[in-house]
Amino acid sequence: MIIYKIFRAEEWQALLKNGETDGAPVDLADGYIHFSAAPQLAVTAEKYFSKVAGLMLLAVGSANIPEIKWEPSRGGDMFPHLYRPLRMADVLWAKPLPYESSKHVFPDGVL
Repeated sequence: MIIYKIFRAEEWQALLKNGETDGAPVDLADGYIHFSAAPQLAVTAEKYFSKVAGLMLLAVGSANIPEIKWEPSRGGDMFPHLYRPLRMADVLWAKPLPYESSKHVFPDGVL
């Protein structure tokens, strides 16, 4: 299954530079890296990244990462959480996530 992570430009640049990351400030505070499944992605983008430009959307294949745990979060929905650093080798692809006309524009086939 493909899961998704939204990064601000500086977080994406840090991952590129270092080859791995412990995530965004919220991830560091919570002790794991927050991801979303495709059906959760639009709400996550709106709730935490409204009006934010310069975002990157990362796709990660979760099947071969045993450190991903599905846990209840927003509204009791099950969300994927990664309990180790995210590595560039985990990333299937990364694409810009622009904010246009009051909404995020997701790459084709994601939602």
